Amino acid sequence: MAELVKITIADHVADVRLNRPDKYNALSPDMFRAIIEAGETVARDTRVRAVVLSGEGRGFCAGLDFQGFVEMGQSGALNLLDNRPDQIANNAQLPGMIWKQVPVPVIAALHGVAFGGGLQIALGADIRLAAPNTRLSVMEIKWGIIPDMSATQTLRDLVRLDVAKELTFSGRIVEAVEAAQLGLVTRICDDPLAEAHQMAAEYAAKNPNAIVAAKHLFETAWHADAEAGLKLEASLQRSLMGTPNQIEAATANFEKRAPRFADRV
Repeated sequence: MAELVKITIADHVADVRLNRPDKYNALSPDMFRAIIEAGETVARDTRVRAVVLSGEGRGFCAGLDFQGFVEMGQSGALNLLDNRPDQIANNAQLPGMIWKQVPVPVIAALHGVAFGGGLQIALGADIRLAAPNTRLSVMEIKWGIIPDMSATQTLRDLVRLDVAKELTFSGRIVEAVEAAQLGLVTRICDDPLAEAHQMAAEYAAKNPNAIVAAKHLFETAWHADAEAGLKLEASLQRSLMGTPNQIEAATANFEKRAPRFADRV
């Protein structure tokens, strides 16, 4: 059986691809596991300084494979509403939340469709680049359920509350232009995968410890009070100043050469 999620690492960039193209990368129980494992793998790999997340075939991800879940129920397999001891997110929420937990930037390259659970996976990325043909939907209401793959922790950072409610109540399909206007995607581009790799290479050329600190700062402080946010800024800055990678960044800048950084710690 083909790998459901393929990972290739080159020049400090992890290329992560959902690989069930015959099903629009729909989320079967095995796909849930494979996506979680892929996120955990790149999070642990200290060589990785940026991640590009995409889907093979005609679309990013069409959401739940309901036939697969009927079969899962019959076999008594993975319970998606269960939590692991080391996670506040359950097995359904982790495919989206895991990308927020990856310490380096995650750039999602979207095309075709990002529906339901597929959209919620994309929302876990730091940046979303969408092809002009991309269609997105908070589609769970179509099946009589609510979004339960971490949308409360991701959608809130991108759109107004009334917009989130309207998208959820209606389940309507949003075209790429409107998605960019609403904030669901960062921007539209003709070749999101190529642009995502270009962006990832740029980030991978920066001090990896500073990039990790910057992601941690915003993930932690964005909804924190002013005191907590300011303290975290100062603490993280102290942890970077005078370290070998910080000194190398400054030295390379003065010497007008490409920096040579050690892997992130």
